[in-house]
Amino acid sequence: MADTRRRMRERKRLRSRRIRAVLAGGLVFGVGATMTLAAWNDSEYASSTFTAGRFDIVGATDGATFSSHATAGAAAALSFAVAPTAMVPGTTTYALFSVKTANPSAAGTLQLTAGTPGGTGLATYLTYGVRLVPTAATPSQSCTAATYGAASGASSVIVADGSALTVGGAATTSVPQVVAANGGNQLNYCVAVTLPTTAVNAAQGLTMTQTWQIQGTSS
Repeated sequence: MADTRRRMRERKRLRSRRIRAVLAGGLVFGVGATMTLAAWNDSEYASSTFTAGRFDIVGATDGATFSSHATAGAAAALSFAVAPTAMVPGTTTYALFSVKTANPSAAGTLQLTAGTPGGTGLATYLTYGVRLVPTAATPSQSCTAATYGAASGASSVIVADGSALTVGGAATTSVPQVVAANGGNQLNYCVAVTLPTTAVNAAQGLTMTQTWQIQGTSS
């Protein structure tokens, strides 16, 4: 009888241990599930749209009325102080060509290049030079013998006096040929063409045509 009671007590103790073990396992599992549910999520996003800008330069022969002359066929006709049809030995004539950026446009740098002269041969005898000059109170008067002579600093000389008509401008001067964005400033190129005193009789009646290009590069 005593043995029977002892065995029953042993069975109860074993059953109690198993229940506690199961409960303990359940508690561990329950904690793991709770931690997984607590892992909340959130995100941040960023995006942008890009549009290319524009670079556009325009020119004027009077220092004030600017428009586009984008091809040699649409070149602006320079207005020389002395009519090119009346040149004699010792004559120098001046013409203005002003350049700036359009609005809107990015900023940029400029460089003058010379085309191949046409006509019947007068280019052989002519020489020229180009200088940057300030804008006068009356823009059309920015390029004269006086303003050309005053702009003698190294930063102003684009083409040296006495150059052949085929010579282009320097890519850089001590002051870069920079035009600001959106028409913020203008550069005035004063072109001086000379028929030297040494021109021989054979130059009489000859003609010359020339096209200069101001090439702009965005910066």
